[in-house]
Amino acid sequence: MEPVKTRSYDAAGRQAGSAATRRRILTAARELLLAGGYRATTIAAIASRAGVNADTVYELVGRKPVVLRELIEQALSGADHAVVAEERDFVRAIRAEPDPATKLALYARAVCDTQARLAPLFLALRDASSTEPEARQVWQDISDRRAANMRKLVRDLQATGGLRADLSVEQAADVVWAMNSSEIYVMLTVERHWSTDQFENWLADSWCRLLLARS
Repeated sequence: MEPVKTRSYDAAGRQAGSAATRRRILTAARELLLAGGYRATTIAAIASRAGVNADTVYELVGRKPVVLRELIEQALSGADHAVVAEERDFVRAIRAEPDPATKLALYARAVCDTQARLAPLFLALRDASSTEPEARQVWQDISDRRAANMRKLVRDLQATGGLRADLSVEQAADVVWAMNSSEIYVMLTVERHWSTDQFENWLADSWCRLLLARS
């Protein structure tokens, strides 16, 4: 029976080693993408920076669009793996909160936390999508999913009776979708030097003014 245990330990060790290597690859990819952009970042460069060969990058993560998608999923999730929206802590907190204004305040805080990680990567993906078909598909997929999640948020507001009667779910969701974008976050916090607290407060206040029925 001892050889069976040894094989089990060896398999666990290989899995742990693969996970650590994968994290190293993704760290290298993030550094290169943010420094040089999507087009200048090659799988060979990622492999070299991570201290592995290119085949290992393909095996443990995938081709360049897959690498970028994985980095964006991690930034959205705030973890070293993708977490679906319904399982994120802030989404659960928003759904449990009965007051619509507080729901929006919770989401504004989550947007600031997320965009601090996401914005540089998402803007790199946006730029790449103008000339790279595969990057364009990743951009479209994530943008569409963001829009779908905003409809879920607005339906939650509507269920509390908080949504303005003259707004459709689609209209309200599009307002949230536009205002929580990486572009607006960067314009205000980087180009206009707003603090994250200023941005968070502006976002929550604007959403309440634009979306909620008056008491």
